[in-house]
Amino acid sequence: MKNMRFNSMMVGGILLLGMYGCTPKMQDYSSYVNPFIGTGGHGHTYPGAIVPNGMIQPGPDTRIYQWDACSGYYYADSTINGFSHTHLSGTGCGDYGDVLLMPTVGRQDYHAMGEESQQMAYASAFSHENETAQPGYYSVFLDRYKVKAELTATRRAAIHRYTFPKAEDAGFILDLDYSLQRQTNEEMELEVISDTEIRGRKKTVYWAFDQYINFYAKFSKPFTYTLVTDSMALDQGGPLLPTAKALLQFQTGADEQVLVKVGVSAVDMDGARRNVEADIPEWDFDSVRSAARNSWNDYLSKIDIETDDDDQRIMFYTALYHTGVQPNLFTDADGRYLGMDLKPHQGSVENPVYTVFSLWDTFRAYHPLMTIIDPDLNQAFIRSLILKQREGGIFPMWELAGNYTGTMIGYHAASIIADAYTKGYRDFDVQDAYKACIRAAEYDTTGILCPPLVLPHLMPQAKYWKNKIGYVPCDKDNESVAKALEYAYDDWCISLLAEALGDGPNREKYAAFAKGYQVYFDASTRFMRGLDSEGNWRTPFNPRSSNHRNDDYCEGTAWQWTWFVPHDVDGLVDLMGGREAFIGKLDSLFIAPSAMEGESVSVDISGLIGQYAHGNEPSHHIAHLYNYVGQPWRTQELVDEVLHTLYFNDPNGLSGNEDCGQMSAWFILNSMGFYQVCPGKPVYSIGRPLFNKATIQLKDGKTFTVVAHGNSRENKYVQKMLLNGRELVEPFFNHQDIVDGGTLELTMGDKPVIEKK
Repeated sequence: MKNMRFNSMMVGGILLLGMYGCTPKMQDYSSYVNPFIGTGGHGHTYPGAIVPNGMIQPGPDTRIYQWDACSGYYYADSTINGFSHTHLSGTGCGDYGDVLLMPTVGRQDYHAMGEESQQMAYASAFSHENETAQPGYYSVFLDRYKVKAELTATRRAAIHRYTFPKAEDAGFILDLDYSLQRQTNEEMELEVISDTEIRGRKKTVYWAFDQYINFYAKFSKPFTYTLVTDSMALDQGGPLLPTAKALLQFQTGADEQVLVKVGVSAVDMDGARRNVEADIPEWDFDSVRSAARNSWNDYLSKIDIETDDDDQRIMFYTALYHTGVQPNLFTDADGRYLGMDLKPHQGSVENPVYTVFSLWDTFRAYHPLMTIIDPDLNQAFIRSLILKQREGGIFPMWELAGNYTGTMIGYHAASIIADAYTKGYRDFDVQDAYKACIRAAEYDTTGILCPPLVLPHLMPQAKYWKNKIGYVPCDKDNESVAKALEYAYDDWCISLLAEALGDGPNREKYAAFAKGYQVYFDASTRFMRGLDSEGNWRTPFNPRSSNHRNDDYCEGTAWQWTWFVPHDVDGLVDLMGGREAFIGKLDSLFIAPSAMEGESVSVDISGLIGQYAHGNEPSHHIAHLYNYVGQPWRTQELVDEVLHTLYFNDPNGLSGNEDCGQMSAWFILNSMGFYQVCPGKPVYSIGRPLFNKATIQLKDGKTFTVVAHGNSRENKYVQKMLLNGRELVEPFFNHQDIVDGGTLELTMGDKPVIEKK
């Protein structure tokens, strides 16, 4: 790949001895990661210097506005505004970009550039030739200032190293009022507390209505300063906006290095300071960088693969890396955290709280993956979700910085909890979790601590209608079909918990609700359709029509949503008229024209194969449905096509938003050769492995290995399946098979194995 120095080491299957303090002979997995994958196109990832699930995400910001500024960095850009300390990975909405720091030489410009500008006045040009990103490390040369910037981090703090030229007028701009998407700064405070220390706090209003951020920064070199606190208009005659910037100045010698330690906290400025003191007591940048790389090597070592394809190795470990970016630690070094009631709470460092839960995306593959590679961490996430509903009144759908956002649909905490429970992972308050799942499924707007504008999205009327009349009328609530289909699945998850806990009445109630998907199937068109309160189909109807977030579907069309019945595939087959009819309809999905129609076609509908849309989550299970109707070769063909045509070792390497690890989790599972179609049902569907061998390191020292004999680009069809030497007749195996350890052997060939039914 040209112009992408994503590591300083040759990529290959080499073993590195003692590099970066690793255990002797431990593989340097970090050398296989390309953090620039997904920073182009609409992947919305960023190449910041982070550690797994860290609280702080220092990294470069190249733009402020619009959809491709969601993470702050876009590969096509040629200027950098500075380095902020909070970022979201692969989201479809933007937020964060807090506490921007930019080194300067010469005049410190901070005048307004206009509300349409993507650049701050102090932005610098840069070249990808002089940019490096590795797990836990980022570096770039700023052409305007002739300064080399380097960043690395611990879990709660960051350390920067800047190499300056000889200058009488060197310094920094610390911009507190800056944020991605120009959020509303409701509260701001900026204070210089010594000639090497500065701290501040602010509250912003945007996607998270009440996002609190506190910071503390300590510099290795004394500075003089000017505080800029006058209000400023972005455009002449425009509204005045509050300003809070610190202009720091000092002299530097040639190649003098100035270091900065930064901590953040959602609780208070003292918490931010303690995070720095606890995590980075010294000024040893290289030691922090080495420790960060070690933490990533430990995370990435959970899976070993064997392949001769360097690009696929990079894609795999970058995908695994992306699954470690979030959720983010939310508990300070002193054990305090900000609750969903927006109040400080004293918690435990040993049992921390996490934030950034994109549940609509991640229940599908990310959390199932975590039950395999780190079930303890997944249970910690569940404990965080249970705590958040205690404090806020209900499970979040999309939680951000201790805020209910009300974004997306469903109540998928039920899925994550049921999936963990059925797999035997129960290190959480099961009774509390169960009661909270039922609370989320009922229509009750009382006792929920969220802004009034969020409440109707967090608790939509669709739940009322589903519970009252058995379906969601399309004239009573938006996205009625998508909501109803996801409610049916989530209610099935609740029925599992009810049965396990001996709650017979609720088991029957929610098992009945789980069949609710049947109401929406129109036999005349053979699609799931909107049904109004009079029992009539919505007309006109066009299965290719999309009106983003304002029709009967959610970021999709009837073509994609008709298949969302993961908990009852046999029931969907019957609904469509039996096996042959189901196969015919499924075939048509992948060969239908990809054209979309509608007033505002959702940009999330991407990565198209026919009308299958891999770039967005509702389609992610569909290719595996062929396994349920005796055509596994079609699953193998389609998985192969997705793996080879919709993932690349390139900035534009993702076919849609990364969505907090979901797109990457799909790749990881499917490239190993299997996928879980229905979280809550601990069964994996076998597809087409990319690698000759993939070995999962389990927590108790056991391993589960998938071996593909005769594997090649042409040999994409499974000829024979052996699990621990026992031949499998159907292309499925259980989670317990992984837990017990063992080997799945797949013999590959260039022709499908077709059995007559």
